[in-house]
Amino acid sequence: MFKSAYIACITALLFFFPAQASVVINGTRVVYLSDARELTVQLTNNGKQPVLVQSWLDLGDASATPDAITTPFILTPPINRLDAGKGQSLRITATGTSALPQDRESLFWLNVLEIPGRPGSEMKGENYLQLAIRSRIKFFWRPAVLKDGAVQAPLALTWSDTPQGLKADNPTPYYVSLTSIAFAGKMVDLDMISPLSSQTFSEVKAARGSIIQVAWIDDYGAIRSQSFTVK
Repeated sequence: MFKSAYIACITALLFFFPAQASVVINGTRVVYLSDARELTVQLTNNGKQPVLVQSWLDLGDASATPDAITTPFILTPPINRLDAGKGQSLRITATGTSALPQDRESLFWLNVLEIPGRPGSEMKGENYLQLAIRSRIKFFWRPAVLKDGAVQAPLALTWSDTPQGLKADNPTPYYVSLTSIAFAGKMVDLDMISPLSSQTFSEVKAARGSIIQVAWIDDYGAIRSQSFTVK
């Protein structure tokens, strides 16, 4: 059932504009603390028509179909009808997280697929576009022992000049969702850095001693920034 609904949305007829997402996820990321019994994510249908919503978690492969994915969580309801102007809570329960690393965060992705209903009688005999719209946000599983340190994690990054480009070292057990770096009148988009790892940005050439302004997204979806000196 998961696969059929997912494929149906991808192969929908494409003849009618405009298309705009009606279902909104409350938040831009989800953090599941390991000592919580379950977590809820709120969805709201801001559109004028009922829709079918399919929800699932993935391991990072955006092209994988729901029936081919196994995660240590149960999400309910996986498929549901969401009426116009109404809300729906997704319940997510951990079932096998003991196998996940206990000294750092683990990253998954929450998918919400909005499948529109068939057009009304006024569209009979007309060409139309029927689009299914998919939202996909980060889902972090965070061991409870780490619940108080995420705010400081971006500040613990160190930045150094290397022949390959600007290198960022993340000595913390948290994912740091970088957004951009500003230096010498330039701004470059950046990627997320995994826990206890480093990443080199070849497109950024910032000399040792220069000041850079780094921006990131916190647990609440707000953009924060801080100045760093390149080592």
